[in-house]
Amino acid sequence: MRFPRSGGVLVHPTSFPGRYGIGDLGDTAYHFVDFLTQSKQSHWQILPLGPTGYGDSPYQGFSAFAGNPLLISPDRLERDGYLPAEALADVPDLTAHRVDFGPVIEYKRNLLSSAYSHFESRGTREQRDAFHRFCHENGSWLDDYALFMALKVHHMGHRGGMWNTWPKEIALRRPAAMERWSRSMATQVEFHQFQQFLFFGQWLELRSYANERGIRIIGDVPIFVAFDSADVWANQDLFYLKNDGSPSVIAGVPPDYFSETGQRWGNPLYRWDQMARDGYAWWIKRLQMVFTQVDMVRIDHFRGFEAYWEIPAEEETAVVGRWVKGPGSVFFEAMHEALGDLPIIAEDLGVITPAVVELRDQFDFPGMKILQFAFGGEQNSDFLPFRFSSNCVVYVGTHDNETAIGWYLNASEEERDHVRRYLSRDGHDIAWGLIRLAYASVADTAIATMQDLMTLGNEGRMNYPSRPSGNWQWRYSSEMLTDEIAHRLARITELYGRAPATDHGGE
Repeated sequence: MRFPRSGGVLVHPTSFPGRYGIGDLGDTAYHFVDFLTQSKQSHWQILPLGPTGYGDSPYQGFSAFAGNPLLISPDRLERDGYLPAEALADVPDLTAHRVDFGPVIEYKRNLLSSAYSHFESRGTREQRDAFHRFCHENGSWLDDYALFMALKVHHMGHRGGMWNTWPKEIALRRPAAMERWSRSMATQVEFHQFQQFLFFGQWLELRSYANERGIRIIGDVPIFVAFDSADVWANQDLFYLKNDGSPSVIAGVPPDYFSETGQRWGNPLYRWDQMARDGYAWWIKRLQMVFTQVDMVRIDHFRGFEAYWEIPAEEETAVVGRWVKGPGSVFFEAMHEALGDLPIIAEDLGVITPAVVELRDQFDFPGMKILQFAFGGEQNSDFLPFRFSSNCVVYVGTHDNETAIGWYLNASEEERDHVRRYLSRDGHDIAWGLIRLAYASVADTAIATMQDLMTLGNEGRMNYPSRPSGNWQWRYSSEMLTDEIAHRLARITELYGRAPATDHGGE
């Protein structure tokens, strides 16, 4: 599916400013949408919205369907009558410039528990009706997710509460155990349902505000799901698992130029043959939920639909493994038949074969171009703009890369010389030089990170893929998002024909 010529900004809601230790869906999120309209952008790109698990990573979530309760805005809870005003009178001194997840999780969990108690005792008829309607409409995923989370908290003392360490009868979802645990944990289950009710209420309100102003949201779908998730627990027949519930084979990528041992991700692999028997119904439901949340979606590790690297679970690295064919075009034909046009961006980075390119192009999905990969060594890199086709999305870098300034300072002299000659600049304003190059390119869509717009070094980096902890913490403060940045970005956007054709305005 082709996209009109446009521009956008990549920033996750956790990075927004605010006094609650983590960005949320409150006023600063709306202010960011206003910044996008002021700067003539058409897109807001985010990371996965699900509840985060291991390492606080949005790519290792407890559910492919649920939203992250940490993003719920306390101020909007108070505004909408789910918290009394005094509940926000004594906010702890949480770190402002980064997310310190431990204290934030504890504070938000207690606050949401207070909101649930307030709802139980003082909720209005309208609120209760809306909650029950939400639970009914989303029961196909919500019931399993809420019970999973309640059980996980209950068993947290043993190996982090991973589902395959629970008593066998509930780990394997035997009907009598499911009924007994659901009944005994009914209050805890409803608490997790209530959190999802709050999240989706706030998120869909924000999405409507953005859409009304001509802003389309680009979401992110990791091809694989986390082992310790409601998705695997509730659908064990769809994954390659051992008798004890643990994965028999796992996902990753083989050794390459960047890593001599490859990358061992650890996600369980799909039984694609089993999924095909019901027309990939689980994936259809997954993408239906995604398109409820966002307008377009980037599929991470797109190449896995053509072939994926299968690693025996007992291996400690990704060296030992094999390529296995994925579902290929049959999968996307099923998605198109069920969902219509698929506004998908294919993350096609890494070692890409002609078969992967053929699959991407068969459905007219735009691929990705990263300018940081373009310079030095190979003078005819496919990441250089003169090599682009128009059906792609160009980035200076993404959440997994250094910032533009960080990359430039750490690059070889050969790379720095190449980029200076290509830009015909001396490198003193390299972040905006590369943003300009992206926006001037023939790529249909150009995306800038917030960190590069703010000309930050690697102190603003979001993720180090090889680092197991300390990621996903970056935040900006309100004064950093200036009118000067908006005006400068608007001028570049207009100059290179990426401004929206219609002024959507909005009050």
